[in-house]
Amino acid sequence: MHDGHCGGERAALSIERLIELRISRRDVLKAAVLGAATVFSARTRAAHAAASASTLTFTEIAHGLDETHHLPPGYSAQVVLRWGDPLFPDAPAFVPGKPDAQGQEKQFGYDNDYLAFLPLPRASTSASHGLLCVNHERCTPQLMWPGMTARDYARHMNAEHCAHEMAAQGFSVVEVRFQGGRWQAVLDSRYNRRITARGPAIAVAGPAAGHRRLKTKADPSGGRVLGTFNNCAGGVTPWGSVLTCEENVHMYFFGDAARHPEAAALKRYGIDGRGRYVWGRYDPRFRLERTPNEPNRFGWVVEIDPYEPQAAAVKRTALGRFKHEGASAAVSHDARVAIYMGDDEAFEYLYKFVSEGRFVPGDPNANRDLLDRGTLYAARFETNGRMRWLPLVYGRGPLTRANGFASQADVVIEARRAADLAGATRMDRPEDVETNPINGHVYVVLTKNPARTRAQVNAANPRAHNKWGHIIEIIPPRVDGASDHGAAECRWEFFLLAGDPQDAKQSARYAGPISSNGWLACPDNVAFDPRGRIWIATDGQDEVANLADSLYAADTSGSGRGSTRLFFNGPRGAEICGPCFTLNGNTLFVAVQHPGDERDSTFDQPSTRWPDFRTDTPPRPAVLAITKHDGGEIGS
Repeated sequence: MHDGHCGGERAALSIERLIELRISRRDVLKAAVLGAATVFSARTRAAHAAASASTLTFTEIAHGLDETHHLPPGYSAQVVLRWGDPLFPDAPAFVPGKPDAQGQEKQFGYDNDYLAFLPLPRASTSASHGLLCVNHERCTPQLMWPGMTARDYARHMNAEHCAHEMAAQGFSVVEVRFQGGRWQAVLDSRYNRRITARGPAIAVAGPAAGHRRLKTKADPSGGRVLGTFNNCAGGVTPWGSVLTCEENVHMYFFGDAARHPEAAALKRYGIDGRGRYVWGRYDPRFRLERTPNEPNRFGWVVEIDPYEPQAAAVKRTALGRFKHEGASAAVSHDARVAIYMGDDEAFEYLYKFVSEGRFVPGDPNANRDLLDRGTLYAARFETNGRMRWLPLVYGRGPLTRANGFASQADVVIEARRAADLAGATRMDRPEDVETNPINGHVYVVLTKNPARTRAQVNAANPRAHNKWGHIIEIIPPRVDGASDHGAAECRWEFFLLAGDPQDAKQSARYAGPISSNGWLACPDNVAFDPRGRIWIATDGQDEVANLADSLYAADTSGSGRGSTRLFFNGPRGAEICGPCFTLNGNTLFVAVQHPGDERDSTFDQPSTRWPDFRTDTPPRPAVLAITKHDGGEIGS
């Protein structure tokens, strides 16, 4: 398995030496490689040091796992929107257990993931009025419908269930306003809309638009795709559009994948024809023998302008096709725009797209197609603290006809194979990738990879059987005082190696002292508050540590750098997603996804009934708005 590193050099380096080389600029972390006990020997002393050094002054909460959520004293969490809540005046009321696809298209979708708050009016600094943009990633049938379990739901799913699931995924735009001390949805807003797996049609732009591999009988142009689904994380562009990312699309296609004309390409994307979702029983788009090109029409980044509800969404194929977790935008020193992206699967890659054109502030029309022309790159990390961005460009290096690429369209459709051939570094599940607006550094979240063996360890992924995950910090070069996000070479180091530092077997390392509640596992999404402090949401702490998935915060500079502190615990079975702040930092929105999604938890007997706690209502994914009782800045 090629990982882009010199095998001999890597083999000669122990895990401790790899971490020592790249863990931090700070002396305290150089000491950390001597062993967890050196830095964390006195837990109470460490907790006191973290509290005194950090700019985060909230009272840290305790690790735990129960039916509800928890916050520090002085904070409140309000449910803004739940699955099934109305988004339009004529939306039907939520009826638990009853499938209604047409009604669901007028209601808030299931499994809210990525969140973005865009102020109203456009380009304003409003922190009390705006558009809440929300991804709806997936569905959990056994928690949505009575009489099903995780093992037998497929046997019970009928056409109505499948249609409702298709309507429950995708994307929501909702106008919200803070008044009377609460956030409220504006149901008669002209901005409110749903984009689902059922539609409307989404335009295709960039190198793959109109390519034969995207054409179907229903769309002989190869330029219009019906809907979007499995939308995970995303990003906001400098011109105010939202990027929503199609991730695990492999789970939706049925048929004999081995006999497909692109069998090798399907296999590289995990499409085995045994789809977890059974939509293909009733919709020919998801049958490989009926619409063999349909898989190539998903797995893209979709751009949506929430301020223009009549404008069609667009699949920006220049950004590549893979299991997109997110797409974070950054403006470089020369006004080109970089989009950082992770491919969320074990041993997959980190990507970057750099636009050819320049961002023009204050002119959305000038930037409308900026993401259609540019260069796609995959990352290779070296042991010397440098990393290179490898261009994935047709005709360059191995990306030629001899290797099955006839155009840039083939490169972006098979971005994974292009990165394979280019020699990118295989990573431990690259999920969110975000740019800190204060220091310009790029934070790459690697959730975990228990499948990595000792022989597969590399500089950027230094732990075998990595069940805990880590975060890498990329430092682009500076030009005229601004970050060069178009640079082909950057520096990198570890921000943290997650896990419990009290357990030496985990080889956890943090950039500063933490309390017994401050350690984390399985980082997933991150966000930055107005001060540039990082907020880290987790996905999988219940599996590796029997802890609720949670939200942690830490400084990214100063004496409190890397001292993570526990701020929020979610209810059992839930993943914490999409943290985002209003521009003044006084409201933190958090998505609580699939509460109650645990073994043997069902609609009829769920492990929690969060957030309603009604005996006749199942658990419902929901968006929370977290505020301080005194109305001040979150974290202070």
